[in-house]
Amino acid sequence: MLKKKYKILVLSDLKETTVATLQSTVNLAKTINGDVSFFYAKKASDVVVRDNQLSAMRSINEQYNSTDHIISNIIKPISKASNTKIKHSFSFGNVKNEIAKQIEEQQPDVIVLGKRKSKMINIIGDHITDFVLKNYKGLVLITTKNGEVTPVNSLTLGVLNEKKEFFHLKFIEDLIKNSQKTITPLTVAEKGNKEQAILASKEAIDFVPEQEGNEISYISKYLLKSNINLLCVNRATKGVRNVINKADVSLLLYTNK
Repeated sequence: MLKKKYKILVLSDLKETTVATLQSTVNLAKTINGDVSFFYAKKASDVVVRDNQLSAMRSINEQYNSTDHIISNIIKPISKASNTKIKHSFSFGNVKNEIAKQIEEQQPDVIVLGKRKSKMINIIGDHITDFVLKNYKGLVLITTKNGEVTPVNSLTLGVLNEKKEFFHLKFIEDLIKNSQKTITPLTVAEKGNKEQAILASKEAIDFVPEQEGNEISYISKYLLKSNINLLCVNRATKGVRNVINKADVSLLLYTNK
């Protein structure tokens, strides 16, 4: 039984992927013994749209009550169905500043973001993913609507381009220990390179792209066919933004440090 209680922070924009993101987070929390906190930030300019002070205060109160109601309606059914406590909070102001404050206050072990569908910038709005990756050095889970992190008894992991050190990270050890323990190492090799990597006593699947630049698309198709529902990727991986944008499964971005 796990002793460490991991702190998981969900950063949401209350868009269409919110329910799937929260469900994935709850499943992860039950797998690795985690506490879940949900946070939403809204631009102050989207809240205060009236001229005089009295009207502005009334607008803030209305927005506060409305936002709390919306978040509660999303959280309560998931919390009840999973028997998982989910704390929630929100604030109005500069979105990035409010997120930075929340990260500083909570010191989470994992931050969860939802990925939007089929857009030029298809992650949570206002470049928040880039902001989080730049300013937060811990684990980041990016969930997809159609590739959510599944419950403990059916969690299937893939790991991209990694060495044995990956398996000695404490969080990864706990994740593997309490998952289905199915791990598929995936290696993108240079064309013509037949060297195979061996990880955790299993032969890695070696992708040799037919043309440069299509590796991730090819891997994404394989992931879906193989029912891999969580792909672990080192944040230092070359072209990690391409992986985030193109992969159709949930991603766990980590660092060896």
